[in-house]
Amino acid sequence: MTHFHGIFPYLVSPVDQTKGTVLESSLRHLIEHLISSGVHGLSPLGSTGEYAYLSQELRNEVVRITVDQAAGRVPVLAGVASFSTSDACFQAEQYANLGVDGMVLISQKMYPLSDKAQLGYFQTIAESFPEKSMTVYTNPGLLGDVLSISLLNELSYIPNIEYVKDASSNTGRLLTMLNTFGERVKIFSASAHIPLLVIKLGGVGWMAGPACVLPKQCVELYELATRGDWDTALAKQKEMWQINEAFTQYALASCIKASLNIQGFNVGDPILPQEPLNDVAIAHLQQIIAQLNE
Repeated sequence: MTHFHGIFPYLVSPVDQTKGTVLESSLRHLIEHLISSGVHGLSPLGSTGEYAYLSQELRNEVVRITVDQAAGRVPVLAGVASFSTSDACFQAEQYANLGVDGMVLISQKMYPLSDKAQLGYFQTIAESFPEKSMTVYTNPGLLGDVLSISLLNELSYIPNIEYVKDASSNTGRLLTMLNTFGERVKIFSASAHIPLLVIKLGGVGWMAGPACVLPKQCVELYELATRGDWDTALAKQKEMWQINEAFTQYALASCIKASLNIQGFNVGDPILPQEPLNDVAIAHLQQIIAQLNE
């Protein structure tokens, strides 16, 4: 069993859309900054990474660069997302060959799927790569529904399904999950939750886009929580919450890329047909980032 914990930024995917190539130096610069800021892992090809807008060739390149730059200093968990089980397994094979430590599994749906069908999707991927740790990601806002507790409980008995990232925004559901799984599966917070509260409930960390933008503050929040300094941590969480509010106000990838560009990382624009933020939104982000970086 792995012991992943702490802050796992969901990486952006910097792309030169004219050339159709990854902005490698920008991605390496960002990764180095995140690791030097103390993050505990990296997750490319999540929703923040615009995975749905990338060709498989570009996805592989993002993962290759991330694994190479991380150089074993922190674990890399790549996102696997598809409508079909066979394509998801194909993606997972690519990333396994590139040396990732684990994968975050997302089920995309055009038509309704029963629990049995979804169980087959996740189980097939996990059992095809038993040496890799798997995190199941459930996100009703992004993907249309939420994976049931009974389904997640069945998945919890598959040895290499070790974590769940839940973006339901239902904190009571998290507590039910923790009570149901025990030590079989651990919980990571998403940005739909207040990460400090998830950690206090028994979650092991936070996988999220905001950690790309404010890694030092996110690491400090986690360290305060693990030390049990809840009063200081709560004050920190309240201060930081405005960046989460901004991410719900503006389009996710556009907001995070703009926030990184403001800080000099040159990660480019969101991938078309998404639109960059307007000047008013950028000014708002500049104000928030300046305040939180003081």
